[in-house]
Amino acid sequence: MTKIENEKNTVCQMIRLYSKYHLKQEVMSEEYEQLMSYACKRLDRCKFGENKTACKFCPIHCYAPKQREEIRKVMRWAGPRMIFFCPKQSFSHIFETITYLVKSKCREH
Repeated sequence: MTKIENEKNTVCQMIRLYSKYHLKQEVMSEEYEQLMSYACKRLDRCKFGENKTACKFCPIHCYAPKQREEIRKVMRWAGPRMIFFCPKQSFSHIFETITYLVKSKCREH
């Protein structure tokens, strides 16, 4: 699985968790289906491709303001809970984040 596919899988899982457990929706609403589609399109068009960082560290914010705020809300809620629902994805994301932070600190020195 490529890095972009993995990112898409993770963000889709987060949106599903948010919809099902936070919003208590049996079937995901059209609004969150669209957000999922939007997020996947943005990842497909990512300028950095397989070299991308986590979106929160990216120098280019490619989401429109409305979608950016909505995805932040989803990630704030779903992120900490991913470890219980999708531990493999969670640890992978945590590892990538730590790796990025260590590399960026090394570049500063």
